[in-house]
Amino acid sequence: MQQLAAKSRNQLGKSVKTLRKSGFLPAVVYGEGVPSQPVAILYKDFVAALHTAGESTLVTLDVDGKPFNVLIHDISYDPVSDLPIHADFHAVRMDKVIRTHVPLAFVGESSAVKNDAGVLIRVVQELEVEALPQNLPHELRVDLSLLEVIGSTIHVKNITLPEGVTVIAALDETIAVVEAPRSEEDIAALSQAPVETSPELVKTERDELKAKEQEKKEAEEAAAPAGK
Repeated sequence: MQQLAAKSRNQLGKSVKTLRKSGFLPAVVYGEGVPSQPVAILYKDFVAALHTAGESTLVTLDVDGKPFNVLIHDISYDPVSDLPIHADFHAVRMDKVIRTHVPLAFVGESSAVKNDAGVLIRVVQELEVEALPQNLPHELRVDLSLLEVIGSTIHVKNITLPEGVTVIAALDETIAVVEAPRSEEDIAALSQAPVETSPELVKTERDELKAKEQEKKEAEEAAAPAGK
């Protein structure tokens, strides 16, 4: 389990700026039976723990020698630098099932994308799961090799779950799909398709193409120097 050292802090409000300048991240730890307590963590240690554990894997937070089993939770980021400026640590009970969101890791290669120029659409980026804290996974792996032909789909039921982990989602929920490539030439060709092609579909595709051409024209006019 990832270890992270912290210390109690008295700096609150605007005084946390001094704390940050000295290389520490202001944070707070709280949970069931754990009163909210302000703490400070070395910024570099926090970033390393976040990279390794993420927000879904248990971390041991040592506050002045007292250990807490926690999940990194509710990180605040600077709107300009996009770097962490504050974090919450949620202390959990090891004997109580909890729910949290786990990110998906898309691995492998789709033959439909590689060989047929299909377009990979990642519909979902994370899933809510339920498990005891010690069983929470860092990520759930999605095997893209299952997408063998255009139109292939990966559903929740296709994901192999670690022991003791339950996904809170419909088994037929779509995770990823491979769609056929679509270019403006394809749309133009579709508008000239035989009679058996749906008129409604042809009209929709033609309208989309016209809208794209109009947007392109307006963008070029807006970018043109004044007086030309």
